[in-house]
Amino acid sequence: MDAASLFSIKGKVALVTGGGRGVGEMIAAGFVANGAKVYISSRDAAACEATAKALSAQGPGICVAIPGDLSKYDDCIKLAKEIDAREGKLDILVNNSGATWGAALEEYPDSAWTKLLTLNVQRVFTLTQALLPALEKGAEASGSPSRVINIGSVNGIGVPPLPTFAYSASKAALHHLTRHLAGHVGKNITVNALALGPFRSKMMKATLDALEDTIAQSLPMKRIGKPEDVAAACIWLSGPGGEWVTGTIIPVDGGTLVFGEAKL
Repeated sequence: MDAASLFSIKGKVALVTGGGRGVGEMIAAGFVANGAKVYISSRDAAACEATAKALSAQGPGICVAIPGDLSKYDDCIKLAKEIDAREGKLDILVNNSGATWGAALEEYPDSAWTKLLTLNVQRVFTLTQALLPALEKGAEASGSPSRVINIGSVNGIGVPPLPTFAYSASKAALHHLTRHLAGHVGKNITVNALALGPFRSKMMKATLDALEDTIAQSLPMKRIGKPEDVAAACIWLSGPGGEWVTGTIIPVDGGTLVFGEAKL
């Protein structure tokens, strides 16, 4: 029952997509700080390599970059094969890569739907499907279920006032996909999603640069998310204490949803 045991991920092998910056980097940093071996992947190879080097220097775990464009089917399959070749198993998969798009209703482009639904939903399925054998092997080796954590959004639960139609729809779809997958992966893998509120990331940079104080003051907690907030949630879901949690959508949002509408 001690905390060190309940939340231990030491020696686990994790993959965090979109791990070169933003929320993905926050999660990867939390994993590395607690002794995991973390692979990060993103389209920006330079950012990916720089983050891996910085996190490895901090330790005690290590971080390895495998750049790739995870909006592409072939890159997802290549990444899965690379993980299997290097490790032969995987304990934790965090599907964090994503994109957003905002435009007025009258001007919202058809291409936005293709881009966001592909990356935010379809490729989450592609990569999870491709990594099922490695996740099964991770569970067999550890005697504990492997974990899949999908990074969703409060915008997939509440209706945002901003005109981000494809984004909110894609996150709602991701939440439902999470529940659907949890019912089909079997007892050796858990699948959960975090519905995040405002965190400082590349995706939210412009919004927070203009409105951070306003957004923070609108929340019950009166601040935006810190790296520790999302990292701690992922560590809980990945350790022994999260072993019996699956098929859930967990808000990590500072109370964004309390008033019934995400103010993002």
